Order: sequence, then C-alpha cells, then structure tokens
Amino acid sequence: KLSINAFDYNCHIDLIKLLKQEGELERLRKARQKMSELFPLTEELWLDWLKDEKRLAEGEQNRESVYELFERAVKDYICPDIWQEYAVYSIGGMGSPGGIDKARAIFERSVTAVGLHMTKGWTVWDAYREQEMLNAQLERIHTLFRRQLAVPLMDMEATYAEYEEWSDRGVAETIINQYKQALQRMEKCRPFEEALLAAEPPKLAEYQAYIDFELKEGDPARIVMIFERTLAENCLVPDMWEKYNNYLDRQLKVKDLVLSTHERAVRNCPWTMGLWRSYLLALERHHVDHQTVSDVFEKALNAGFIQATDYVDIWQAYLDYLRRRVDFTKESSKELEELRSTFSRSLEYMKQDVEERFGESGDPSCIIMQNWARIEALHCKNMQKARELWDHIMTKGNAKFANMWLEYYNLERAYGDAPHCRKALHRAVQCTADYPEHVCEVLLTFERVEGSLEDWDVAVQKTETRLNRVNEQRVAEKEANMARVDDERSEQRRQAKADKKAQKKFQKGGRAAEKRKAEHEDLSQEWKEDSPKRHKGNGDYCTLELMETEKIPQSGRNAPPGYKPTPPASKPQRLDDDKPELRNDNSSVFISNLAYALEEPEVKLRTLFETCGPIKQVRPVFSNKGTFKGYGYIQFETSMSVPEALKLDRQDVEGRPMYVSPCVDKTKNPDFKVFKYNMSMEKQKIFISGLPFSYTKEQLEQLCKSHGTVKDVRLVTYRSGKSKGLAYVEFADEAQASQAVLKLDGTDVEDKKIAVAISNPPPRNASDKPGSSRGTSDLVPRQAYGARGRGRTQLSLLPRSLHRGQSAPVGTVENGTASKAAGEPKPLSNSDFAKMLLNKKCCTIFLLFFIVKRIP
Repeated sequence: KLSINAFDYNCHIDLIKLLKQEGELERLRKARQKMSELFPLTEELWLDWLKDEKRLAEGEQNRESVYELFERAVKDYICPDIWQEYAVYSIGGMGSPGGIDKARAIFERSVTAVGLHMTKGWTVWDAYREQEMLNAQLERIHTLFRRQLAVPLMDMEATYAEYEEWSDRGVAETIINQYKQALQRMEKCRPFEEALLAAEPPKLAEYQAYIDFELKEGDPARIVMIFERTLAENCLVPDMWEKYNNYLDRQLKVKDLVLSTHERAVRNCPWTMGLWRSYLLALERHHVDHQTVSDVFEKALNAGFIQATDYVDIWQAYLDYLRRRVDFTKESSKELEELRSTFSRSLEYMKQDVEERFGESGDPSCIIMQNWARIEALHCKNMQKARELWDHIMTKGNAKFANMWLEYYNLERAYGDAPHCRKALHRAVQCTADYPEHVCEVLLTFERVEGSLEDWDVAVQKTETRLNRVNEQRVAEKEANMARVDDERSEQRRQAKADKKAQKKFQKGGRAAEKRKAEHEDLSQEWKEDSPKRHKGNGDYCTLELMETEKIPQSGRNAPPGYKPTPPASKPQRLDDDKPELRNDNSSVFISNLAYALEEPEVKLRTLFETCGPIKQVRPVFSNKGTFKGYGYIQFETSMSVPEALKLDRQDVEGRPMYVSPCVDKTKNPDFKVFKYNMSMEKQKIFISGLPFSYTKEQLEQLCKSHGTVKDVRLVTYRSGKSKGLAYVEFADEAQASQAVLKLDGTDVEDKKIAVAISNPPPRNASDKPGSSRGTSDLVPRQAYGARGRGRTQLSLLPRSLHRGQSAPVGTVENGTASKAAGEPKPLSNSDFAKMLLNKKCCTIFLLFFIVKRIP
C-alpha cells in the first residue's frame, strides 16, 4: 500500500506495529525513519521509538545516535515527557568526559522549553534538582528551588514545603515574595486548567479561551507554551496553526522559532495552501537563501491541494517573491529571466496538471497572465509583450466581458499610446456581451479627449450600430421568452381543462355512488330495527347475501338477511377539504411515509405532536375502503407550533422514518419542494459511500468526530427507513472536512471499504429545475396506475361481455382522478342493451334490481 501511496498515515502505523511484533529491528527502524520524514510523529510514537533505541544502545557511539534521535523528537512537538526522558537519559552519560556539562545543558534546555507547562513542568524541575544532588552542588540546588518557586505551576505548595524542609538557612524574603506572586498567577490560571481537565477532546473552545487570557496578560513565553500545548492535542487544525504563526510573525519575530513553527505547520496540514503561503513569506521576511525558498515552493506543489484555485494562489505567492528579487533598473538580469521563465512554467502547469486533475483551470480570469502583462508594461517597458499576453487572455473566453477590455484599455492608457487605446476600445465595442453600453460610453469619452472629427464620427457610427443590434437581440429574446411563457400557460390551461373534464366525469359517477350508498345505509338502519320481528328465518333473499360486498343499489326499505352494517364508531372519517377551518395551511403540517398498518393513527399522531403545542385537529387520510393511506395533516391552534413540529422530521415511527413538512397548496406554489439540499460543492461537508447497511448515525458521528467538530450527520435511507449505505457529514469548517477525507477515504468499516470525498452533487437536469419547460417527449401520456401501482385498478367493474364488444381500453382511475391517458368508453346503443339482456348474468342482475325495487 505504501508503494502506491506513501502519504497513507494509517498504513505507516500498521506497518510499524507489524514489524515490532515480528521483531524485524532493521526494517522497523527504516519504517519509523520513513514515516518521520513525511509526518511529525506523536508523543507516543516517539517515546516508543526512543525506548527501543535506548535498549539497543551500547557504547558511547550508540549513545550519540540516541542523542540525535532525541534532538529530532523535541522538534516535532513541545512535549514534557520527551524532554524529561531526554534529560534523564543524559544522566547516564555523566561518567564520560564532558558528560556533566552536557547533561546540565540538556536540563537547561528542557526547563526553558517546558518548565512553564502548568501541569507537567514540575517533573523536569524535580529531575534537574535530582541531577544536581548527585553532584552535591548545593548552591545550584538553592538556585533551582528559587527559579522553580517563581514559576506558576500546579501543586507548587508542595515544592515550597520541600524547600523549607531542605534548606538549612531558611527561605529568603525575596523568594517568599516571588512565590506568592507565582501562586496568585497560578490561581488565575486554575479555572482554565480545570476546564481542560473536564473537557472532552479536542478541547478547542477551552484552549482558545486560555489563549485569549494569556494574550491579554502579554507574557510571550507563556503565550508560546499555551499555543504549543494546544497544537500537541490538535495538530491537524489549520486555523490554530495559522493563529500561532501570525502571533510569531507579528509579535516575537524570532527567526528560529518562527521558521521551525511554519515548517511544523505545513508538515501537519500539508493540504492547506494558506500555511504554505505564510511559510514562503516568512522565509523571505527572514532573508533565507533563494534555494531554500524554491525547495519549499516545490514541496507545496506536491502537497495535494483540494481545489484548483489553491494552485493559482500558491503560484502567485511565489511569483510575487520572484518579482521582489528583480532589479528592474537593469535591462537584463538572471532574476528577471527566472521570473519570466517561472511565469511561463506556471501557465503550462495550470494548463496541464491542474486542468487535467480538476477539470477546470482555476484561473478563468487569467490573473497570473494579467500580472505578467502589468509587470512587462510597468517595470520592463515592454508593451509589445504585454499586448501579446493580453491577446492570449482574450482568446481564453474573456473577450465578452467589459471589465477585461477596460483593464486592457487602462493598461494602454497608462503605458501605451492613443492608437492602441482606440483599437482596444473598438474591439471592445464589437465583442462585449455583458455591458456594451459602458464600453461605448468609454469610447466616446476617449474620442472627446483624444480624437479628431473623423475619429468621433467613426466612433458614433460604430456605437450606434452596435447598440441597435444589441437592442434588436434583446427584443428578440424578450419576444421568445414571452412566446415560451405563453406556450407554457396555454399548455397549463389545456391540462387544467382536461383535468377538470375528467374530474367532472368522475364526480358524476361519484354522486351516483354516494346516492346508492345513502339509500343502502337507510335500508340497513331500518333493517336493523325491524329484522328480528319481520324477517327472522326468511330465506327468500339468501341469494342477495352472496352479493353483499358488491353494494347493489337498494331503493326499498329492507336489507337482505345477514347484512351487518359497519358500526359508526369504527368507521373512518373521510377528509373534508371543503371546510375553510380545515385548510389553514399556516398552522398545519403534512405527515407522510407512515406505515399503512398503523393502528389508531389519529391517537398515535396526537401523542407524537402534543408536545409541539395545542392541537386543533388531527386528520389522517383513509381510502374508500377504510384503510389508512399513510399520510395526514396536523393542525395546531397557532402557527407558532409549526417550527417545533418540523423538528420531528425523520423521527422513527414503528420502524419507518416519519416525514414532516410544511402544509403548502401545490396549486398555488407548484415549485415548492420540501427537501432542498445544496446542489453545489460544499467544502465543509463530506460524502461517504460504501457504509454497512447496519451502521447508525451515532456510530458514524463517533467515527468522524476525531477528525474535527461534527455539526450534522445525515444518513441516506429508503422510505422504509433502511440505510442505503450513504451519508453526509458536515464539519465546522472546510479544513476539518479535508482532513477527514484524507484520513477516512479507503478505510475499512466493519469489513467494508468506504469512499469519502468532499460533497459535490452532480448538476441537476434542466427538466428537474423549477420553472423549466419539459420537452415534447414529456407530453406523451403515460399509463396511469393507482396509488399502489397496478394493483388498485386491476379489477374490472364491467361484465366480460362488454369487454368483448369494445376495442378501446377502459379508462382507469388514479387516486380519485380520471386519467387522461386512458381512452373513454364508447356510449352504449339500444342494440348493445339488447345484447346485454340476452346475457344470462346480465338478466340475473337486472332481475335482482327489479326485485329489490319492489320490496315493500
């Protein structure tokens, strides 16, 4: 894996673990060496490596190699444990010539580096005193006690008590005063230290509060220490590195500290262009040699930025540095040639490497080329080269923009001559597409100041011709848009007319059915009242019992024996949208995606939403057969309850995610969509695919929170609530999202390899956008099905004899509206009715109707 991608951090860790288990010492040493060259190692990795090397070290020569390893370790992070190990290890070399002085020097460096660490600094001080006690240097021990007691550290009271007990000459007044001042300072810092102990990683908010406090106090050494403590635990947060670098650049300005910190920053967060740019500026600010700056820039190009514009910015930073090196008073110099060759290389790099990788140039306005042209015109007095460069800029699709032509005109105005200014403006008038009036005005203004009468006449003629043509094009476009809008409106009217006609036909049939239903209910009520007295044991109507479910229209007073009407209490209420009080959309929400088998949906929904506010009405929607259709409406007393109800969206209800959305009339707002997600790149959000289907939102948040502050986690699910193996995770900023991509992409999650990328949804089709007109292919009627597909309309309600006589398909009904796609049945003639009467089944039906009509 490392041969394919040497920057796979986790793979380095796994290789080191395996080699250590197998005891491959030489290969283990090489693996650690390779990883330390690419990445800063954590405190645990360094301590583990140092422990192995100390165990293997024999002889003075091997001790020197361990010393070199310690020197590398203390440069990555300011870690008290590593400094303590380094100082203690140096005690073992005191027997060699110069060993005492070397150990003492290492101890001095350690207390300088980490002696101010509030919680761990005392360990280094104590070790230093123990080393001096071995040498019986009493005066040095007194000095170390005085120095330590002047530093605010946790548990410094114990150190003071130890000094009182050890000192045979008492504690001097000056030491007591210094100790009290340090104790007061420690008490000020104690709340911040306690907050850090109680907080969970990454503790950024607590560290930031601590940093702000130290900045107000203004002690540079303590400010550096708190920044180092923060970065030791949050080494992958670019913003914190940037704040630390800014403080060092503007306040301390110590070369070694500034440059080492910039180097550590880009090693920890190589994908952040801003850190590389700050590093280049710091190198130039401290007069580092040119070769070093060039090497750092080449490393930046290989760092792997996540967007094309980052490469434009880093090239501009390096070109600015090269431009400041050039002495333009000389006609030709090595630095000028290097600047020009670098400009050429940057353009080639953007064309070949960046465009192939990102599919875009990253520099559509040709900023790099514009700067080159300005440098040639201003500093080199080479207008010919500047004009060539601007011609290239215009050929890259910028000729239609007025601002690009005006930039070129201003360049010619400042460093060129009047003929080239005039030529540029004439070309601008012909080519500009966004603001032609503006360039026409500039041309006329130029001719008023510079031109002759002939030049003025030519300019007026060209501008009038151009503006007339532009006006004609705008009028044509306006008419085309109006025609398109008229076509869409006529199509909508035709559609509405067809729907209205189909609805009228359906309502006509519905009224007949309601009439039959009302007569049937009246009949059943009377039958219920007097059937025990009048029809007990009567078998004359036993044939009708088999036809009970067909709901044959009844016009008499009695129902057939065995008829059981539906109890009024269990009969579902039909949704009545005609009442105005039920259609207050402002205080209502729409509930959908519920299970069809949900028992007592009204009670269930009222229980779920009663915490959102007073409920005026719960309206679950039922089918004609009395079954719940999986959706409904909740109307509250006031609209203030709606936002609280919308927070229950996607809540699990009996194994399915419940959808809660605003109640909007689609006839008035046809473009309204409930689920609106960003269709452009979201740099602070990552997209994860390949997740196990059993992976939960909590598990995903636990997986991602180690790479930054997780603001939101969204699992993509089916309507049933089952996961699709896809998810979106939003971080606090784009740097954390980029780090999560680098760390998580290609990793294994429950034996499944996941893919992670910055969220960049594909562009939406034109037909999906609101307001877009569909093509003619969309106007072809599709076959209409019921609410559950084909199943609802499979049953034919006409006798088979009628099916044999018809050639056109029978129209189907979808969700209560007649489908325009189905053909209308042919009206029956007298001969058709005669054929029906000849059919035995039809005769039976008509006879039954006749008998029922005659029932007294």
